[in-house]
Amino acid sequence: MMSLKIYQVDAFANEPFTGNPAAICLLEEDNKKKDTLYDDQWMQLLAAEMNLSETAFVTKKEGNIYSLRWFTPTTEVKLCGHATLATAHILWTETDLAADKVVIFETLSGRLEVSNNNGLMTMNFPVETVTPLDSDNKYTAQINDILSCHCLGVYQTKEDLLVEIDSEEALEKLQPNIPLLATLPIRCLIVTAKSKKADLDFVSRVFGPAVGINEDPVTGSAHCSLTPFWANKLNKNKLSARQISKRGGNLSLQLLGNRVAISGTAITVLKGKLT
Repeated sequence: MMSLKIYQVDAFANEPFTGNPAAICLLEEDNKKKDTLYDDQWMQLLAAEMNLSETAFVTKKEGNIYSLRWFTPTTEVKLCGHATLATAHILWTETDLAADKVVIFETLSGRLEVSNNNGLMTMNFPVETVTPLDSDNKYTAQINDILSCHCLGVYQTKEDLLVEIDSEEALEKLQPNIPLLATLPIRCLIVTAKSKKADLDFVSRVFGPAVGINEDPVTGSAHCSLTPFWANKLNKNKLSARQISKRGGNLSLQLLGNRVAISGTAITVLKGKLT
């Protein structure tokens, strides 16, 4: 096996050791040679070895089009925002891809585009529909037990649950029952509140023990549902948000019909080779 380039990038970060770290592995073109061994099992083992919320595997197809896959330490996922942002950052800074070229990724969630405006990168992602759940829904009582706080509403997306609570202070102090949450057949639990800060519209935290991530530092894909949710509540299409995990990260958001523009910056903190 030839040595492969691998990077660690802090996404949605303005300085190192903030935001959400992702590993980016640049695979050989086409990834079809029998002696490369870059199969699904190998990718999953490497993701477990990196032990970050996501490890991205990218393969150049042609021009500015790339194949992109994302793995947590325990499973492959269909969509990941911060690792997409981190991958685009690496392609612009570590390969011959011109900075003014839009990156097109072919993924399990379809084609995704990322553009670059002097280091501020913008991803174009599909909107996630948010459906309110009745108070007698089976999930509602379980969520109350998991969060042990007053919930203003519980909502369902394709793979996640979204919960609004009454204050940013309550969200900061939140200590969910992770073992109980892990029993639910969902990808992540997204908990959100209106921000108390004048320069932010809303804040959130995201918990995903079922996919090997007790709490994700900054989750781009969660904002595919958070953006339309808060755009509707606040009657505005441009939003500023912060995920208030221990590391934390800021996101600039815009609702574009059935798409969401998610913008942020990234910083490379590690470069290496796999042998």
